[in-house]
Amino acid sequence: MYMAPIKLPASVLFSATLIMGTIISITSTSWFGAWMGLEINLLSFIPLMTNTKNIMSTEASLKYFLVQALASAMLLFSIILTFSLSFYFPSIDPAKYFQYLIISPLLLKMGAAPFHFWFPGVMEGLSWKNCFILMTWQKIAPLMLLSYVIKMNIFIGMIILLSVVIGSLGGLNQSSLRKLMAYSSINHVGWMIAAMIVGDNMWELYFLVYSFLSFSILLVFNTHHIFHINQNFLTMTNNKITKSCVFLLLLSLGGLPPFFGFFPKWLIIQALAGMNYQFIVVTMVIMTLVTLFYYLRLTFHAFLFSHTELKTTPPDNSDSPYFPLILALVGMSTFGLPFSSLIYSML
Repeated sequence: MYMAPIKLPASVLFSATLIMGTIISITSTSWFGAWMGLEINLLSFIPLMTNTKNIMSTEASLKYFLVQALASAMLLFSIILTFSLSFYFPSIDPAKYFQYLIISPLLLKMGAAPFHFWFPGVMEGLSWKNCFILMTWQKIAPLMLLSYVIKMNIFIGMIILLSVVIGSLGGLNQSSLRKLMAYSSINHVGWMIAAMIVGDNMWELYFLVYSFLSFSILLVFNTHHIFHINQNFLTMTNNKITKSCVFLLLLSLGGLPPFFGFFPKWLIIQALAGMNYQFIVVTMVIMTLVTLFYYLRLTFHAFLFSHTELKTTPPDNSDSPYFPLILALVGMSTFGLPFSSLIYSML
């Protein structure tokens, strides 16, 4: 009996190779293998970015490809230079002299300041699904490779400070939620790099919590088709449950106690203060208050303004199939800190 072959959509194929590229990169035993995994990851994400009818996604994919190709070329050049010097001059430690040359393309790939110039523009042209991939999954391989070579010095300290400052101040004048989440991601990258100074388990914990909270918020935005602040006001004024969910999730993402997002920041602040990095800690905490300001701006007017029925008001999506999932995620975010603190104290 003849059976026709099953045709899987192209997005499934490219999603699989996207995952495979990251796994190859973080499990490789050589820098060439890591570079190859980054290239597979890049070439898999480009078709996923253009898998829409929006012309903005094509522009965003072109920007992303050019920047990532530049970063890959810089990384490959630094790898070849390091290997060549170690071969011809065995007495010289190339990693000592070319550490910045290896770190810089990794920072460019993850969108850390001051190499962040491409990140908000690319985020603006993507769907919320691709925004989530760019904010979380695409940072795993560069962050893991960076953790192999990072050492606290003036360069890394400036990267941390610039990331938290630019990520906080850059989001103040944004009306697009995608750009606002992009600057928020730059701020959180600064926290992750600071967590690397403490240890690998610390930045991995922070990344997991950040990915969880970003997924929760972007799921709400995607469910209600919200892309700008004015849409946010109308939708959340119409739906009290939605505006409460977004409000709680944004407070958690900003790291306000007693929400779940405060737990990894609490550990990082405690560890860095114990390592006598008080100036960096104080700057990071102050800039976190700035990010909380533009997070609150998303829901502040929705809580103040009374309910008004407008012709342009979006429909109530409380009957969406994702609505129970959103409520569950909000519950985990709100009550996650007591349970995580209890588990941490028992370890």
